Amino acid sequence: MMLKVAQELAKTEYPGIKVQDTNIDAQMMWLTKNPETYHVVVASNMFGDIISDGFAGLIGGLGFACSANIGPDIAVFEPTHGSAPKYAEFNPSIVNPIAMIMSACLMLEHIGENAIAAKISKAIAEVVEEGKVMTYDMMKLSGKPDVFSKGAVSTSQMADAIIAKLK
Repeated sequence: MMLKVAQELAKTEYPGIKVQDTNIDAQMMWLTKNPETYHVVVASNMFGDIISDGFAGLIGGLGFACSANIGPDIAVFEPTHGSAPKYAEFNPSIVNPIAMIMSACLMLEHIGENAIAAKISKAIAEVVEEGKVMTYDMMKLSGKPDVFSKGAVSTSQMADAIIAKLK
């Protein structure tokens, strides 16, 4: 249905926009090889999840992958990993909060608060560049409760490090 609607809208309302129907495996290869040729990708939930997870690796992993779904009346901002429910019972939490904070930056930009978004983004970049405070995913560790004994920080500790850079 999505494809049929997109093809019809392309013909009647957006004749200058190219609509393609591709297999996910080929599409992942083309997106990796020629990302500059794609401006908007419309996908079903399953294929969109494959694309977002695949490309999260190019920026450091799901802990860094923020997203925005912007419509004419409503906008939703969230990390691409969602709420990371498989880690919900870990105490303290090991989930990298950067994707959530960067999603908040996208929201701030959307509402015109560009200076605040830039300040927060800069604080995140400084923490990451220093490399002193790292969550388990940044250290390429498996998501298990023993990550703290290997030097990983908790969700709160990463957030605190970012907040400290804002001062």
